[in-house]
Amino acid sequence: MTTNPMTLRRTSLIPWISEARALLRVSSPLIAMQLMQFGMVTADIIMVGALGEKPLAAVSIGAVMYYFVWLAAYGPVMAIAPVVSHILGANPDDTRSVRIAVRMGLWAAAFVSLPLMGLLVFSRPALLALGQPPDIVDMAMPWIQVVAFSLPFTLGYGVLRNFASAAGRQGVVMAISAAALLVNIALNYVLIFGNFGAPALGVVGSAIATAGAHAFSFACMLVLMYAQPFFRKFDLLRDFLAPDWERLRELFRLGVPMGMAMIFESTLFNAATLMMGTLGATTLAAHQIAVNIAGLAFMIPLGLGLGATVRVGLAAGAGDAQAARRAGNTAIALSALIATFFAICMALFPGTLVSLYLPAESQGSEVARLAVAYLMFAAFFHLFDALQVMGQMCLRGLKDANVPMWIAGLSYWLVGFPVAWVLAFWMGWQGTGIWVGLTVSLALAAVGMVWRFEWLSRTRR
Repeated sequence: MTTNPMTLRRTSLIPWISEARALLRVSSPLIAMQLMQFGMVTADIIMVGALGEKPLAAVSIGAVMYYFVWLAAYGPVMAIAPVVSHILGANPDDTRSVRIAVRMGLWAAAFVSLPLMGLLVFSRPALLALGQPPDIVDMAMPWIQVVAFSLPFTLGYGVLRNFASAAGRQGVVMAISAAALLVNIALNYVLIFGNFGAPALGVVGSAIATAGAHAFSFACMLVLMYAQPFFRKFDLLRDFLAPDWERLRELFRLGVPMGMAMIFESTLFNAATLMMGTLGATTLAAHQIAVNIAGLAFMIPLGLGLGATVRVGLAAGAGDAQAARRAGNTAIALSALIATFFAICMALFPGTLVSLYLPAESQGSEVARLAVAYLMFAAFFHLFDALQVMGQMCLRGLKDANVPMWIAGLSYWLVGFPVAWVLAFWMGWQGTGIWVGLTVSLALAAVGMVWRFEWLSRTRR
């Protein structure tokens, strides 16, 4: 008796279809969470943008500085997801090991917060040394100094959020992110413009809104850890002062290279923003609009990647190399498909998208023209960006951290930055040259990260 070839093909697809469904089930709340968190940045930009180009440029510069410091602290926080996934993949009932990992994650967040807060508060000389206009720096510093005090809250929230995601409770993370977005928008509306009798604080009001939303997120997540029965069984704050140095070392051993890989990419984009700042407030504002649109689309593959880390990690923790490879390849294919759709949208409708960020009287301005031009590049590199982050997230699920760090460093700084600098300032391409450099670096990183996962998942048994 022979089996119909069509039936065989359908049967062979069943595990892949099941994996795709599982990935989407895990990732959908995380995608929504990423969109809502990015919505906080977008709300700041749109609402501050109503004050004019200089306040928008100031918040952009401030956000660059804060994000850099946040990334420097975030490595051990990111390591929570793969560590907890491996623990639960090996034994879903091992609440003690999970509790220790989360506790050490909170310790790590506390250790790194204080010195980095000080760095933010006194960052004015660094911004001036990087060639930023003094009047923009003076406007940005109050924003930075206020938001600096939210760093421990956002890191603590990240630890608990990554734990909840790895434990399969992504929905609660999405709900808290949605509430934080509403808090941020409401506080922005009141404090930036002085509504409901509040003082009109402008840029500082935006900073207070952002810091308040971060503190709100952490408080809600901490309460949830004991309010919901599923989380209560982990008793996360039990023996909170008891150290586990080996687990803490593991979080830093994995987290530092993970964080460095993200720092290499993010600092290139931050360097691009700073380079744009030397070209004037108009160029910087246009760049920020294009980056924000591309970043908003990027939240979808990023959220999918967070789910892929969990799926790959659970399979790897259970010792199922075939399932881990299937989970990663499914995520990479879905990411490419989704990114292609958004790249087409950015290429076909750049003017419409840019118009959402500018008042009616600015639609035909130089800011709008430059933003449309930059968005065309963003459409081109969006696919590469989605593939590199997905490859990197899948590698995290395998607890592979060092090689992705080197791939990122070489792609972004050995190649990307020199290309951007030469084209922008030596060849006179200005902002266009910077965007070409970003595109080249992302293409190299995408090839390296995906190849690394394909090789490692095939050879690791």
